[in-house]
Amino acid sequence: MKKVVLFTTAISIMLLAFSCRKAAQKGTDDLISENVAFVAGQYARHIAAIEDSGRLLNPKTFINGKIRYIKPQEWTSGFFPGSLWYLYELTGDSVWKRRAIRFTEALDTIQYLTNHHDVGFMIGSSYGNGLRLSGNEPYKAVIVQAAKSLSTRFRPGAGIIQSWNTDRGWQSERGWECPVIIDNMMNLELLFEATKLSGDSSFYRIAVTHADNTIRNQFRSDYSTWHVIDYNPNDGSVRNKNTAQGYAHESCWSRGQAWAIYGFTVCFRETGNKKYLEQAEKAFEFVANHPNLPADGVPYWDYNAPKIPEELRDASAAAIMASALYELSTYSNRDYYKGWADKMVASLSSPAYRAKPGENGYFILMHAVGSIPHNNEIDVPLNYADYYFLEALKRKHDLK
Repeated sequence: MKKVVLFTTAISIMLLAFSCRKAAQKGTDDLISENVAFVAGQYARHIAAIEDSGRLLNPKTFINGKIRYIKPQEWTSGFFPGSLWYLYELTGDSVWKRRAIRFTEALDTIQYLTNHHDVGFMIGSSYGNGLRLSGNEPYKAVIVQAAKSLSTRFRPGAGIIQSWNTDRGWQSERGWECPVIIDNMMNLELLFEATKLSGDSSFYRIAVTHADNTIRNQFRSDYSTWHVIDYNPNDGSVRNKNTAQGYAHESCWSRGQAWAIYGFTVCFRETGNKKYLEQAEKAFEFVANHPNLPADGVPYWDYNAPKIPEELRDASAAAIMASALYELSTYSNRDYYKGWADKMVASLSSPAYRAKPGENGYFILMHAVGSIPHNNEIDVPLNYADYYFLEALKRKHDLK
């Protein structure tokens, strides 16, 4: 099986490379095609390794020479299936579609998960892309059910979706009652989609209420973000403003800022309300004008980390921002936002961040950071960095 997978992919890569050489348009076409050929090779190796195991494994990262696989319930489980969907879209090769379906449908039970705010990530990247690219009718019911599950975490008194439970784990030690992390903006897209699929506007109302309270409470005057806001779930008063994965409570964690830019861009797309567009723009201006943003556009893991320029970069933050900025460019100041996104994608495509073929545990990007305060997934590849890089390539292609 492994030999068949690698042989089939080798032929696909040869054909794709040939088409690259024959492309009349240089620059953008070459960068996208060369990246897609590389990713197809890497992900074919992922598939071969999984096939050899005899199980359906879901890769997240590569640490100490070993690929780490995750259970369906882990918050990043939708990103590998989502990357397979993007490979299908970018190559047109139905083999990637078949693989994407297989890995997507392995997440069927996630639609019922209620102890997790990240079902939006998990179902949107897998089933959401699957519905968009396959039209598979049963996927609609999965998306709507997942939105129902996410809605159980909405706290009407506070007007927000609670991110983490506080009855166990390290979250229970913080004294929080109702923590909301900026990452949660990314899960609102699931609710918007569920309203369109079901006609039930309650999902839409929850999403905009959460977004409005995030604007009210989770941004500083310079449009940087707090990572965690702890609410009183009954009256919505703010108990604490903290970080969990950033350097300090008053610092700006780079991936969190990227989530904000992306999330409010989605809110503008789905509502047409210009306040969300302005929030996304101002959140990015904080980044663009920050003295600690490196020239290549790939941020340090925290904009206020104390040992810059010796601090680690976070390729995942750049990939998320690049994808968001391509979409933002279709709503506002096209050349400006597209120019920033192009810079980030070009940097991520360089040997400084993109792995060599067959290395990096078969992931695309190196140098991502999970959580330095938790000493977890530091300077490693991460499946969501790959996913948003592929999404950025797809959006770059669409803007060509």
